[in-house]
Formats: sequence, structure tokens, C-alpha cells
Amino acid sequence: MIKDQGQTNFGAGKRFRLIIRDTQGGSREMGGDDMGIAVGIVDNIFMNALDTGTSDIHLQPERDQLRIRFRQDGVLHETGQLPPDHAGNVLARLKLAASMRIDENREPQDGRIDMEYQGRRLSCRASCIPCLSGEKFVMRILDPHAMKVELPRLGMPEDVLKKWGKAIQMPYGLILVTGPTGSGKTSTLYASLHQIDNKTRNVVTVEDPVEYEFEKNVAQVQVTERMTFPKVMRTFLRQDPDVMMVGEMRDPESLSIGIQAGLTGHLVLSTLHTNSALESVSRMLDMGAEPYLVAGVCVAILAQRLVRLNCGKCRQPFTPDEDELQMLGLTSEEKSSGKFFKGAGCPECRGTGFKGRLGVFEMILGTPDVRAAIVRGASQPELMQIAQKQGFRSMLDDGRAKVIAGWTTPAEVLKAVYTQSIE
Repeated sequence: MIKDQGQTNFGAGKRFRLIIRDTQGGSREMGGDDMGIAVGIVDNIFMNALDTGTSDIHLQPERDQLRIRFRQDGVLHETGQLPPDHAGNVLARLKLAASMRIDENREPQDGRIDMEYQGRRLSCRASCIPCLSGEKFVMRILDPHAMKVELPRLGMPEDVLKKWGKAIQMPYGLILVTGPTGSGKTSTLYASLHQIDNKTRNVVTVEDPVEYEFEKNVAQVQVTERMTFPKVMRTFLRQDPDVMMVGEMRDPESLSIGIQAGLTGHLVLSTLHTNSALESVSRMLDMGAEPYLVAGVCVAILAQRLVRLNCGKCRQPFTPDEDELQMLGLTSEEKSSGKFFKGAGCPECRGTGFKGRLGVFEMILGTPDVRAAIVRGASQPELMQIAQKQGFRSMLDDGRAKVIAGWTTPAEVLKAVYTQSIE
């Protein structure tokens, strides 16, 4: 961050504009003095973030400064600081842009900021919470271009991609994507919806929040305190849906409605927060779903994580740590024949050695054997054996293949799927 904020014309050329939506559905540029320090700092923060592929912007209050950090490829990097005399005006402008109350500093607030950068329309989800030294402001950038990713570019192995492509074309049933926050579940669901014919099928979504707006033929609903997941899902079922995408099955009621929808002729796509594909089965049972219903409705369950890709400009061969290779479970033959690469660090990757991210995946299908095992209450190890007979490979197996191919490093895979590596 530039130290002397007042000596730079940040808004030159109007490459960046904050947009305010009015109550009639229209929009206009947010006002403010073009040469104002707070206006320039806010524009500069957003432009820097968008130019560097940042997913989240963190403004962290401290006793003598406001620290600015960007999350890039899943990792937070410090970008700069603001003195306290500028911090207040910057936060006030961000609050106004997000339709928050600028005089409220005792309660958490949420909002959405719309913007235009170099002709592109973007938005971000904003959250503000009072802290000991001030207000912490975090923004998740929602870039429509980033969400238009195609299924083949997510990094799925060929066999998984083929099976997943068939699963999402099924006429009815329940399809789940699982993983922790930030594992790319939403991107996978959006990429999957792009593969579904929305001209001849009624596609509806309920999300919290709506991260990407489809251009046409998809009805999207934002969850609010009054419009909860269960309430919207029940209403959707009275609107003749063919495909229903539910942002998250976070309570027994949502799960129950989703299962019933899948059993009565609708295709339901949703997410769960579990560590693996098999754990999703036991999670649904723990949430009160009957085993015979889970067995009857499940079409496919996909678990995923994201790993950072080696920078294509500066990657070079290296010798991995023996302990890491052992935790990955590489054989002697794989160790000798593998192509191990690691980025050295260059301006292209901001010295990190990584640029971009790729998924590691595992998937189980609702085959007759798997369904019969679920109905009789089979243990997770037994379910695993049945799935392995049908070609199941874990995320650790997929990560191992990507390490051998030189796409990423052993440390990245172990960090992403560490719980599996120590089982």
C-alpha cells in the first residue's frame, strides 16, 4: 500500500466505479469527491484485489493502524496498512456502498457491494463486526467470470468427470458436494448447472448468499431471516421445478425436504460440510434421515478440496521430503518415476511459487450394492470396501496422482487432505 495516500490520483481514468442499486431496480454510480482520500483508497484496494486474483479482502483493526490483507489462492497475504485518521472514512465509504448503517458500530452488519471495473460488473459480500480496536471489515469478491468455470477445468480425473457428468443429467434424485468452507463446492455446483439444459427444464436455486447471477432461465432466491432454506424449498416444490440447487443442507428440515423432493421426481443438488464422501451418509443419518430414504435418493456424493498449482513460469524439479512421500503412500516405483516440481517464486506468482488452484476429488455412486449396504446399516469400513470394488479412489489417491504429474507439491496435498493421510 502506498504510504502517502494523499499524493496519488487513484481514480484516474475511471477504471473502477462503485455502483449503488436503488429500490426501483435501477443503479447509479456511488457519489464522492474523485480526489477524496477515502474514495481513492477504497478504489485502490479494490483494483489491487481484482488485478491480483484476490478472493477475500480483510481490513483488520489494530491499536495504531488498519491492516489490509488479501486472500490469494487460499492464503492470506499482508498488503499494507492505513493510519487511524484514514481508516474511519474508508470504513464509512465501504459501509455506505454495502447499504449498512454508518452510525452503527456495536452490532454486526452484512451487505453487498456492487462495482464496475474495466467494463466488468462485479460484486462482493461484505461483513462488518465490532472488535476490541475497532470494526473488522471482510469482503468476499464475487466475480461472474470466475464462476463460469467449466467442469473439465476443475481438475476431476477422467473417470470421475465422466460419472459426474452422467449423474447430473439424471431426471431425479439427490446429488451432494461435500467439503469444508473454501473447498470449491459452490464452483462445482455452478459448473454442473451450466451443463444442465435450462431451456427445457425449470431450474431454481436457493442460496446464502447468491454468489453468481445466471443470465437467463434460472430463478435464484437469496436466503434471509424470513425466507429460510426450508420455507423457500417448500415454495419451490409448488412451482413445478425439474432441478433444484440448495446452497447447503444445514438442518434436518432442509435435508428432509431435499430427500422428499429427490424421491418425488426432482433433481436436487446441494452441499454438506463433511470430511469425506462416505461421511456424508452417516451425517444424513445423524440428522434424522431414514436409511432406506438415504439409500433410495442418493445418486452421487462428491467430496473435494483445493490445492495450489505450481506456477507455470518458475516451476522446477525438486526432491520432496521423504516423510511427506511416506505420508502420501508413494511406492518405490512411484518415487523413482514421479515428476516432482515446485515453484521457485517469480513476479508472475508474487514470489509464492504457486498460481491458481485445482481440485482433488473422490466420489461414490448410489449403486445397488452401496444402497443395500446403507439400508442394512453397514459400517463405514464396509461401505469403503464396497465402493473400492467399484473403482472408488480417495482424495489422497487423487492428490498423489497430481503430485506425481508435477501439478502440485506433496505438502499442498497433505495440507488439504491431512485427516485422511493419518488414518
